[in-house]
Amino acid sequence: MSELNNTYTISVYTENNLGLLNRISAIFLKRHISIESLTTSQSEIENIFRFIIVVSITKSRVERVIKQIEKQIEVIAAFYHSNEETIFLETALYKVKSKSLFNEKTIQKIIKNSQANIVTVSPEYFVIEKTGWRKDTEKLYDELEPYGLLQFVRSGRISVSKEPMNISNILGLNTDK
Repeated sequence: MSELNNTYTISVYTENNLGLLNRISAIFLKRHISIESLTTSQSEIENIFRFIIVVSITKSRVERVIKQIEKQIEVIAAFYHSNEETIFLETALYKVKSKSLFNEKTIQKIIKNSQANIVTVSPEYFVIEKTGWRKDTEKLYDELEPYGLLQFVRSGRISVSKEPMNISNILGLNTDK
């Protein structure tokens, strides 16, 4: 019986070194694994960065990928979690023609009902920000498209695990604060 693909969020804690992103992405490329989302930022620990990589593969493949990632010198630790083990969101920005905002009461209702925020308004356009699950950002896209959607961008997944990842313990940091 073959394993089924599941969506996994891979967290990689690392020093911020030049070329590491290329080496990590090469691990996925060599194995023909498509990355659905990739986000990187400062982590909860000073001078330690966190990559969040979303993939849809089998559990045995994700375990092998984690082992390969951890072989990189700059990598401190790598973890994987299923969707059920994480809390995750994405952020999207929508640039829409300004005349839609002023001429269409419907669009104001769409923004309010989606719990989105208008972040800037100019005579030519306005920008809306929406944070939520992918299905929510896609729904708002579909609702705004008829009103002159000029640009759209969505972030990669940001996530935290439900259970502690104990990265501070791995680094030998005192977490008693």
